Amino acid sequence: MRITAIIPSLDPDEKLRKVVEGLQAVGFDDILLINDGSDAAHTAPFTALAQLPGVTVLTHPVNRGKGRALKTAFAYVLKNRPDSLGVVTVDGDGQHRPADVLALARALEADNSRVYLGARDFDRPEVPPRSRFGNRTTSLVFRLLCGLRIRDTQTGLRAIPRAVLADFCAVPGERFEYETNMLLEFRQKKLPYTELPIETVYIEDNQTSHFRPVRDSVRIYWLIVRHFLRFAGCSLLCFGLDLLLFALLSRYVFGSLPQAGQIFAATAAARVGSSLCNFWLNRRMVFHSGRAFGATLWRYYLLCICQLLTSALLVYLLQLALPLPKTLLKGLVDTCLFLASYRVQQRFVF
Repeated sequence: MRITAIIPSLDPDEKLRKVVEGLQAVGFDDILLINDGSDAAHTAPFTALAQLPGVTVLTHPVNRGKGRALKTAFAYVLKNRPDSLGVVTVDGDGQHRPADVLALARALEADNSRVYLGARDFDRPEVPPRSRFGNRTTSLVFRLLCGLRIRDTQTGLRAIPRAVLADFCAVPGERFEYETNMLLEFRQKKLPYTELPIETVYIEDNQTSHFRPVRDSVRIYWLIVRHFLRFAGCSLLCFGLDLLLFALLSRYVFGSLPQAGQIFAATAAARVGSSLCNFWLNRRMVFHSGRAFGATLWRYYLLCICQLLTSALLVYLLQLALPLPKTLLKGLVDTCLFLASYRVQQRFVF
């Protein structure tokens, strides 16, 4: 097999040996164990497993997190395994069946152009409630804010082609948030991925996991939400710029025009300036677009025109149906269009 199995581990028990032996039994002959700063009482499993053929142990003197352990392994494979087609990452607590690990490795051997994710079935009764709720919530946030349809966002079973290992070594994150950043990289690099069903296994209600529910969950959700907050912040900044330009232009540039002409000219000029600023900020700081400047510019202004016309039409129709002030209706409509605009800019414009 030309796929390297990677197992990051911290303070393991006897289950780690069962994982390694299970992988060897189904044909893995290159297994990397990463001892991520385990204490003295838990080093014996690494010492014993290092004696097995095909097993290599890499050691962090202190705990640096799962993300750093994976990046250490990726870098090692790039340097020392020139014939490897890629890697498959496996948790060391026995929650990934050898047959499922092998299925992802075989899929990667057959098609080395995409990442494969092991996807568990969270509708099964044995899934702990916190895991079911956490994964469903994260999947929903991924879909709404990132445009990524991933059923199992917390899976540690992933088959990754060699061609993207260098990119993943540069992905930020040292601990559990790194695995979320890897998924976000799919959108950034336009990397294709496929989810393959795997057996859903929770041993001892997942009590041996080193995942810290509060601290690590905050890190993960911040990574996802901050992208939208950056988009909202840029929009708010440009809204303020639009008001400032309108005030300056109406007073100092178009002040000699009649009142109606003054307002129209200042509004149009201010909107051109603020929209160009918003376009540049979204292109460079929010979506980091690699698409040609001209292609994104015309798409952006097409969206602006459609958004303007849709806003006017919806406010008009709603006013006919609801006895509410026009300003309130416009605020509600424009808020919905703002959220829709984020997704359209993400998928169509940039």
